[in-house]
Amino acid sequence: MSLSGGFWDRSVLDVARALIGCRLLVDGVGGIIVETEAYHAGDPASHSFVGPRPRTAAMFGPVGHAYVYRSYGLHWCMNIVGGAETAAAVLLRALEPTDGLKTMIARRGLDDPRLLCSGPGRICAALGITGAMNGLPLDMPPFALLPAEGVAEVLVGPRIGITKAAAEPWRFGMRGSRFLSRPFR
Repeated sequence: MSLSGGFWDRSVLDVARALIGCRLLVDGVGGIIVETEAYHAGDPASHSFVGPRPRTAAMFGPVGHAYVYRSYGLHWCMNIVGGAETAAAVLLRALEPTDGLKTMIARRGLDDPRLLCSGPGRICAALGITGAMNGLPLDMPPFALLPAEGVAEVLVGPRIGITKAAAEPWRFGMRGSRFLSRPFR
C-alpha cells in the first residue's frame, strides 16, 4: 500500500512532518524516514525559488515524485515532491536502515548502521539513488513509499547546511532516533 493522493494535499510542512515514520524502499533496499526538511517556491533557500529551470523541473511536476540532484557536484540528494504550495518538496535527511542492509553496507563501504543513511548524500549512496531516478513516481518500481506503522513523536528545528532562511523551523526528526544526521538543539 502506498500513500494516497490526499496525503499530498496539505502544506509541505505538514507533508514533511507526516513523512517521519514512513518507509522508503528502492528495489527493496531502504528504511524508515527519520529526518526531513521542507522547501517551497516562496522560500529563498529552495531550488524552486528562481522559477522553473531544467534542473528543477521535477519540483514543478506532480506530487509524489522524486526530485534528485547533485549537491556540490559530489553527492546525489533526493527530495519528495509534495505539498499544496507551488514547487514544494521535502528533502530526505536521514533514514533508519531496515531493508537490504548487506547491499547498503557494500555500497557505502562501512558497516556501522547508524552511518549508512544519516545524511542526504548517504541515503542516496546506500539506496543506489542517482539522477536517472529524477522525476520518477514513488508509487512505482524501483520505489516504494509506504505509510508509517504508527505515530512518531516529531522534533522540530531549523534547517541545516543552508544560509538563506536558515532559521525557519522546517526540519523534522523522529524523537529518540539514533539515525538522525545531526542532533536537534
